[in-house]
Amino acid sequence: MLDSKYQKFFDEISLKISKDKIFTDKLHTLAYGTDASFYRLIPKIVIKTDNAKEVQDIIELANSMNLSITFRAGGTSLSGQAISDSILVITSRNFSNFKIASDASYISLEPALTGAQANGLLARYSKKIGPDPASINAAMIGGIAANNASGMCCGISQNSYKTLKSMKLIFADGTKLDTACEESKNEFRKTHADFLKDLKSFSDDTKNNEELRAKIEKKFKIKNTCGYSINALIDFEDEFEILQHLIIGSEGTLAFIEEITYYTVEDLKDKASALIYFKDMKEACTAVTKLKLARDSKQIVVDAVELMDRAALRSIENDPVMPKFIKDFDDEVTALLIETRAISDDQLNIQITQIEELLKEFSVVRDIYFTKDEQEYTLYWKIRKGLFPAVGAVRVTGTTVIIEDVAYPIECLAEATLELQGLFQKYGYSEALIFGHALEGNFHFVFTQDFSDTKEVKRYDDLMNEVVNSVAVKYQGSLKAEHGTGRNMAAFIEVEWGLDAYIMMKKIKSLFDPKGLLNPGVIINDDKEAHLKNLKTLPATNEIVDKCIECGFCEPTCPSNELTLTPRQRIVINREISRLESIGNHKEAKEYKKLYQYDGIETCATCSLCSTACPVKIDTGSLTKHLRAEQLTPGAKSIANFVANNFSATLKGVRFGLHSANFMHKVLGTPSMETFTKTMRDLSGKRVPKWSTYMPKGTNVNLNFEQQVKDKKVVYFPSCISRSMGVNDMSKEEKELFDVTIELLQKADYQIIFPQNLSNLCCGMPFSSKGFNEAAHTKSSELEEALLNASEFGEYPILCDTSPCTKKMMESFSHKLSIYEPIEFALTFLTKDLEFTPIDEAITIHTTCSSRKMGLEDKFKKLAQLCSTNVIIPADVKCCGFAGDRGFNFPELNDSALRYLKKQTNGAKMAFSTSKTCEIGLSEKSGLDYNSIFYLINRVTKAKNL
Repeated sequence: MLDSKYQKFFDEISLKISKDKIFTDKLHTLAYGTDASFYRLIPKIVIKTDNAKEVQDIIELANSMNLSITFRAGGTSLSGQAISDSILVITSRNFSNFKIASDASYISLEPALTGAQANGLLARYSKKIGPDPASINAAMIGGIAANNASGMCCGISQNSYKTLKSMKLIFADGTKLDTACEESKNEFRKTHADFLKDLKSFSDDTKNNEELRAKIEKKFKIKNTCGYSINALIDFEDEFEILQHLIIGSEGTLAFIEEITYYTVEDLKDKASALIYFKDMKEACTAVTKLKLARDSKQIVVDAVELMDRAALRSIENDPVMPKFIKDFDDEVTALLIETRAISDDQLNIQITQIEELLKEFSVVRDIYFTKDEQEYTLYWKIRKGLFPAVGAVRVTGTTVIIEDVAYPIECLAEATLELQGLFQKYGYSEALIFGHALEGNFHFVFTQDFSDTKEVKRYDDLMNEVVNSVAVKYQGSLKAEHGTGRNMAAFIEVEWGLDAYIMMKKIKSLFDPKGLLNPGVIINDDKEAHLKNLKTLPATNEIVDKCIECGFCEPTCPSNELTLTPRQRIVINREISRLESIGNHKEAKEYKKLYQYDGIETCATCSLCSTACPVKIDTGSLTKHLRAEQLTPGAKSIANFVANNFSATLKGVRFGLHSANFMHKVLGTPSMETFTKTMRDLSGKRVPKWSTYMPKGTNVNLNFEQQVKDKKVVYFPSCISRSMGVNDMSKEEKELFDVTIELLQKADYQIIFPQNLSNLCCGMPFSSKGFNEAAHTKSSELEEALLNASEFGEYPILCDTSPCTKKMMESFSHKLSIYEPIEFALTFLTKDLEFTPIDEAITIHTTCSSRKMGLEDKFKKLAQLCSTNVIIPADVKCCGFAGDRGFNFPELNDSALRYLKKQTNGAKMAFSTSKTCEIGLSEKSGLDYNSIFYLINRVTKAKNL
């Protein structure tokens, strides 16, 4: 229940913003209020905004009512700067327009685009944005700029501050400013003359304060995001340049970033990386110092140097892609991951040799080896980027993962780092690990902490006070190098910067935000114990997800990320339910469960793509299946078992239903059919499935066709979907998938073998996705036995025409069989058996979730390019959200997941995938007729003349 002032705000803002984007209930305020930090505040109101007008309305109303607001983009921030106990404004994923200059020298971006999306837009021009944080796939532009996030390679020369061209801003009073527009600046000069006058005086005062100016120059020679970017006061004369550079790193405390324009940087394609293992930390840090000095004097070209201490290596040594010998290293070994980039391969070889020569004097425990293999070095960098979340996989359940972010002057790197390690030992943090951007003297240190124990909180406080003194006072480093001040270091800004600088920062805050309503408590906070308040715990809920640290890396891949909840948010809610149950508050836990049913369970596609983005492979889809299974009644299980045991009859019923719907469509026509089915669905309370014009007709398979005995044999298992669902009325294709597959296999000179009792066979997926595990096991076991016999116990390859079914078989079968879905089968066999002649027509492809999880995304692209000279792949379409039959019952999930599809497939004439149910939703949302890739392969191939 909202108190009166927030209720009044809600009532008034609801007149301007749709209520379905405003949340006050306990489920959404908790879920949406969570970020990646170890702090938690629960907002009173959460608002998802799609555009700048909505943000301006919110700011103006909040300002008039003296209510504080906090802005949130991707929520990957680590220092508590994106949480609120008042009004939280989230930039929805629709707040994502962009514009690229004709020469690609700059790009204008709205705040909800991720860094990876921005780089994807620029890739065709061999350009990228400068900032490259480890969270770039999930972190959004608004947060990257607001935190001055940097990362692996950008250092301080290519961060947001250095590559900023212009901004569109909304201030605390609702005023808008476009720093690239003279008209906008002139208007601002009229309305904010005193503001600009004060800002100029701040700049003059700082430039005239020799001691302060010298301190600023020194501290910004290394990475520094502690406090405001007061280097803007001495770097520029123009008030608007000062203003917009102060916004960088201001963490939403000065203004809202409506749009930022970045100067782009070159993205050199010739790269090489080496993972080099030094005998100890001192040796590695000394090598870093030499690399840094050599780079600065232009003796070598090195783009990134990432350090990982032995504890960091230990946290990833069991990853299958890591070399096995790492496990045998002693406790002092420290690794450097080094990357160098060049304009050509010849130049790259020269650079590699120069780096190897420079490192000859150092003691390494393995020979230095640079790889130019993209797949190999990409894996190294993926492991490095996932180090922070990976720590969550080895922590004690229930503890919180703490990450700190410091930078040292390069000349004292080794000494300072060894002292930091000593502090860990002094306070008993034996599990603490160090990694980070060593070339910039920027290290992250990570340890686990139990915040439920007051003694443990005291231990943490004692450690942090010593760390602050060591980093900021003794070594004159940065307490926050790139993660932003947040609530984490706000109490220590004066310690690092001194009184003059801190007073200037407070003046800046008061100038931009006189009422102190923008993200209060962040950056400027006089509470010396702010870092110890509102600490977040991570209670156990289910071993499937207990290792999650709520980093948010999973969120961009989730098909429900803009509709309901993301994987991270589902885990947050389940943790709260478990916490409430553990303290006996079953009433409130029950309330959460009721609220969670639709947002958490019904609209989860269980596609498990979250696990592909998660560094520790946490699969929230599996959690949803587990929860669905818990909800099943004995009666429902009995029905599922009956269906499984009478599967042939079930498929007959499906075909009859599809035939009936098709007959009604022909009689009524499309408009009347749509009206009728919509009415029936509405009257039934959404229990009647949605009808689509792309609904397939019923079909059956005919196994009685002529074929000869051949040396080449293949077992073909047509999935139950392709045995019951045919082409739709909108399709120009006349043949069914089964017939096309038979034609294609015979063209390739195969004898085709079918498993016995085919009409009753199913992989079990329709049952397992709903939690009917017993029925799923029954069907999977039947199919495995049938395929074992048909393939002569693995002698022949097995082809399934549907990717999701193939993956289910691979996961469920106990015997090792050579099972292929269409992409892998085509590349492995058909490219040898058939001659491909690509067409010139533009096509588009959709890689299903199952195919992505099987590592077939690039292979599908390769196969498509064998078939067409013009392949369009929509960049922002992952899971289609159809999820088997969920697209019929919860079509809004399919709508949300494919909201970018039509725009991003513009120009395509034909469309292909590897799953019939996915193809239904894809066709409806794009207006294209999606079919199996086998249709295209059959069209563009002929038998080879041997």
